[in-house]
Amino acid sequence: MSSNVGLTTPRGSGTSGYVQSNKAHLRPREKTQPYPNDYDTIKQRQRQPDKEILEHDRKREVEVKVFELRDKLEDEGVDEDEIDDQCDALRKKLEAEQARTKGGGPNARGLKSHQVHELAKAKIEESEKLRKALGISQDYEEGSHWKRQEERKLEMERGRAKGDDR
Repeated sequence: MSSNVGLTTPRGSGTSGYVQSNKAHLRPREKTQPYPNDYDTIKQRQRQPDKEILEHDRKREVEVKVFELRDKLEDEGVDEDEIDDQCDALRKKLEAEQARTKGGGPNARGLKSHQVHELAKAKIEESEKLRKALGISQDYEEGSHWKRQEERKLEMERGRAKGDDR
């Protein structure tokens, strides 16, 4: 027996004297909420892609194609120097091609769900296109119209209060 819990002796009780904890007991939750109540502090934050990961994926894509060519040429029995020359030429061609289309960015439809950085970059580009199409300024703050309207209302009330004082 420990901590004065349970029977002093199990003799005559028909039990082993083993004390179990009540697993069905629900502890009351803490009073704090897991989210803030101040809606001004809650703003949509867009996930920023990691440029190093994007660059790594771009380089990896090139190297995969180069390795496939190298593997194919080795299976055909081509000379090692010729393989190196063809692989270098393909690498330069693919890097030049990617440098030309770098501004185009990734197509969100062709991306998988695990490619979060590419998806984030595509989402930012899509949001930027939409912002330009709708003519929204870059320094626009969500809900700023309502804040200006409240400020005007307060100014009018202050003006009325000053007029009543005179």
